[in-house]
Amino acid sequence: MVEIEDKTSPAIEEESAMSFWDHLEVLRWALFRSACVLAAIMVGTFIAMPYIFDRFILAPTSNDFFTYRLINHIGGGLVTLSSDFNVQIININVASQFMTHISTSISLAAVIAFPYFIWEIWKFIEPALFEDEIKHLRPAFLGGTIMFYIGCAIGYTLVFPFTFRFLVEYNLSPSITNQINLQSYIDNFTMLILVMGIVFEMPLLAWLLSLMGILRKSFLREYRRHAIVVLLISAAVITPSGDPFTLMLVFIPLYVLYELSILVVKDRRPKEEKEEA
Repeated sequence: MVEIEDKTSPAIEEESAMSFWDHLEVLRWALFRSACVLAAIMVGTFIAMPYIFDRFILAPTSNDFFTYRLINHIGGGLVTLSSDFNVQIININVASQFMTHISTSISLAAVIAFPYFIWEIWKFIEPALFEDEIKHLRPAFLGGTIMFYIGCAIGYTLVFPFTFRFLVEYNLSPSITNQINLQSYIDNFTMLILVMGIVFEMPLLAWLLSLMGILRKSFLREYRRHAIVVLLISAAVITPSGDPFTLMLVFIPLYVLYELSILVVKDRRPKEEKEEA
């Protein structure tokens, strides 16, 4: 007679005594602590926002932005950006500057507090996990946080500046003058940076899908050529520029993420599948 191994986690047995309302209370306090941390950081970002806005958020509107200067320096004459790029952001709504001050303070505070949010999520789900799951998911949460910040950094230094510059310098007719609205600028700034942060979670997502048996390494390898086409199209959509150099600046990180996803994904062995069956 085959004995069935009891894989019940001690933490799960302990939590089984907790009622639904007990779990809800734990979640409520986790959300409360997260809101307090977010509010505390928001106070700091709200106070520092005038300095942050001039030196950080509006930096890509001037040719003095460090990425533009770096491209001109390493371009070797093949890629040269115009030296007269200087965009004045206008405001057409009475309350827009005040509301932008608040919204950007919240957004920046949320990005800064992201590791704490991840920690609260981890502490909430950890008691329901087995020891081997904890061993794998703990570094995954840490890696996901790091990759999120790397994606945001690339979005700020590469994706948004070149997308913004291309769209501003695009001229349908000489009789049309571009006047960039503050709200439009902030919306694009926030969207592109956060999109890159989320895109950089690709390896983590692929790894989690492989744990659930949904995604296989062989699948990613087999459709690598198709993925390259999709990534090129995605890079072109993110940075609608005809400059191949700018396109490659976005495509290369995306392709590296795809290859990294192949490395972290593991095919489940047939033996393991039979044992589970």
